[in-house]
Amino acid sequence: MQVPLYQAKADFFRMLGHPVRIRVLELLQHGPVPVRDLLADIDIEPSSLSQQLAVLRRSGIVVSVREGSTVTYALAGGDVAELLRAARRILTELLAGQTELLEELRQVDVPVPSVPGGGEE
Repeated sequence: MQVPLYQAKADFFRMLGHPVRIRVLELLQHGPVPVRDLLADIDIEPSSLSQQLAVLRRSGIVVSVREGSTVTYALAGGDVAELLRAARRILTELLAGQTELLEELRQVDVPVPSVPGGGEE
């Protein structure tokens, strides 16, 4: 039985749903990066990074190349970088809307209605 497209999309976004994986993808947007540089930029345990890289590799989003003792990772295609740029634009719009709402809330001084019979005795 074939997985419905909406389920495949949900699985894809779930796979992206880890901060370390997103950070790795952000770092790879500009070209291939050796694992040692990823470790320096992300500042996590090597075993944790290895687990997250394995998830990305199994999904087909990243590829790895070994040259001697150096393993380098790269995006498998440019569409992932475009997805990250789209996410940045969406978040920017959402946060801008929240900032505007916050400013509006701060500017509007609505008087609190008095409660009848609620005076001091």
